[in-house]
Parts: sequence; C-alpha cells; structure tokens
Amino acid sequence: MNKKDKKDNKSIAQLRRLIDKLDEQVLELLNKRAKIVMQIGKLKKVSLSDLHAPAREMEIYERLSRLNKGPFPKEALRAVYREIISASLSLEGPLKVAYLGPKATFTHLASQRQFGFSASYVPVNSIKDVFSEVERGRADYGVVPIENSTEGVVNHTLDMFVDSPLKIVGEVMQEVSLHLMNKSGKMEDVKHIYSHPQPFAQCRVWLENHLPHIPTTEVYSTARAAELCNEDASAAAIASELAARLYDLQIIQRRIEDNINNFTRFLIISSKGLGRTGRDKTSVMFTIRDRVGALHDMLQPFSQHGINLTKIESRPSRKKAWEYIFFVDLEGHQDDDRVRRALEQLNEQCLFLKVLGSYPAAKEKEREREGEAPSGLAGGGGDVSP
Repeated sequence: MNKKDKKDNKSIAQLRRLIDKLDEQVLELLNKRAKIVMQIGKLKKVSLSDLHAPAREMEIYERLSRLNKGPFPKEALRAVYREIISASLSLEGPLKVAYLGPKATFTHLASQRQFGFSASYVPVNSIKDVFSEVERGRADYGVVPIENSTEGVVNHTLDMFVDSPLKIVGEVMQEVSLHLMNKSGKMEDVKHIYSHPQPFAQCRVWLENHLPHIPTTEVYSTARAAELCNEDASAAAIASELAARLYDLQIIQRRIEDNINNFTRFLIISSKGLGRTGRDKTSVMFTIRDRVGALHDMLQPFSQHGINLTKIESRPSRKKAWEYIFFVDLEGHQDDDRVRRALEQLNEQCLFLKVLGSYPAAKEKEREREGEAPSGLAGGGGDVSP
C-alpha cells in the first residue's frame, strides 16, 4: 500500500469516527423525543384525545421540508420521519390499520407508506371487510383502493360510502410497477402465468408481444400469484418486487406494464374527520332529480364560489331506475367559507348530499416510485383491488 492509499484510508477512518459520533447524537435525540412523545400520550389518554393526529404529522413534514437546506434530500427526509412518527405512535398506543390483503399486495405497501412499519396491520379479504373493521372499532384506520390511472375507478369502494358512516381522512398516490417472475428467472421455463385481472389488463400489449401463446389464469391477488409460482416451477407471476422477495422468486423482466405512468390512488378511512391543514381536498356524494340541466345546476355553486373540481364520477343508485349518485372531489376543506357556502347551495337542490371527508391532498412529488419506497421496500403488486 502506497503513502497516498494509507493517507486516504486514515481520512476515511477519521470521517467514519465523526459519523459514529453524529449517529450517537441522533440516537440520543431520538430517545429524548420518544420520552416527550410518551408524556403527550399520557396527557391524551387523560383528556380522551385521539392518539393519532394526521394534521400534526403533516405540519411536521411541511415544517422540516421548509427548514431543510440539504444536501439530505427532502423526499428521503419525509420517509425517515414517517418511520420516526410511526415508532413514536407505537409508544403512545397501538395503531391498527385494516387493509385489503393479503400481504405483499399494493394496498399493503400503500398502508405502510402512510403509517410506517411500526403500526399493526390487519389484512382482510374484501373492501367491505376493511370498512367493517373500522366501523366496529377493531381498526383505527382502513386503506382501500379508489382508482387506477389506467383502469379507472374502483366501483365497489364508491358503493361502500353510500351507507357507511366512515370519513375519508387521507389519500396515497403510488406508481404501479409490474414484473414478470418465476423460480428460475428464465423466460423459457414459463408455461403458465398467474396474476390479478388488473395487472393482466395493464400488461396486455407486452404479453401479446412476448408471450402470446402462454395461457393465463386470474387469481384474487398478485401475492397469491407469486405464492403459486413458488409451488410450481413451470409457472410465472405478474407481481411486485416485494412479492418476488417474500416468495423467493427471480424477476425475468422488470416493468412490463404498457403505461409507464401507471398510478393507483388509495383512500384512508376513519370514524373521525380531520381539521384543516392548508392544502385540503374534500369528497362529496349526491343524488339529483332526473330533469333536463340538473347536473349543470348542481355544479353551478362550485363555479360561482371559484372552487376547482378535480374529479367527478357517477354510479347507478340501485334504488330507482335511471337515478344516479355523483361522486365529486374538490379543492378546499369543508370548513372553508367558500366550500361551506357552495355545499349549502348544492344541498338545497339535491335529493341527498353527503360529505365523505376533507383531507390533505397528495402532492405530485409524494407519488413515490416502486424502487424509492421507504426502507428499501419495493412495490406491493399492481392490482387495483388487492
């Protein structure tokens, strides 16, 4: 080893000792923070306040992002504090989250993105079961898919809001990355392909171009598809990188989705609503009398008060022929004066009006890609449903 190498090694060793000292300081501060969190938890229990405060979390993220001068990236800062907050919540009290399972699905990943790895996750078999777990108090929050940028809205989720008392308290936007995988990692071993119907639809062109004669079978989740491949060396699955890791599979081809800008939006549901955060979105549903110009008249209050509508969907009411329920997302909080006035005007003309909740709107930059998920987690599956 020459003198330059020895000098470089000495410099590296010195810098590493400096990092060790800084890590010790960070650890000490984390424990000081944790002790204060525990004090807050005790006070909340005495006052019967909710242990989880999403608005406070948003305030922390926003404040630290503004203060961060780099070079530590802001996106990574949010991921780090998501885990710090998640661990802190576990000290205050157990936080249970129901999601559309099983493990390793895209909904599982969205849940962990929202609540971190210290929460207790409860996989259930259907969207209805997610609502039921929260309504019955067996879970504090639920996570359900609402729409995919390629395949559209998840109607079952919309239908559940008609009779459910639960509120929307958040949304998660996640890019969907789909991979072809099997036991060997070799394309020539693929004799059969399993996946959820949504990934098959999202990878239709790729499959036609590369595996046109290989039979396919639909299963209830991408995680189940990966599990089947683990048991059958001749089978392949279209699933996520996380599913490949959990079921010991090799990825044959990455990112086979036809549309590379493929996102799924998830809703966070709870029994209690949220206050204003400063960048909110509100979701409402309503029915109208069947007459000429009725929908135009329903949308007029939003235009009059300068409120931007970000989405509108319709579903048959199932109570009367040709009667529809409209679902609308709008910018602003229901307690904002202009939103409140618009909803009051709308209510005067509706057969039925229900505010589903006001919640922080997800930012474009918060739409994490699969490979950039926190703690090295990759995406959990491409299916919109599970």
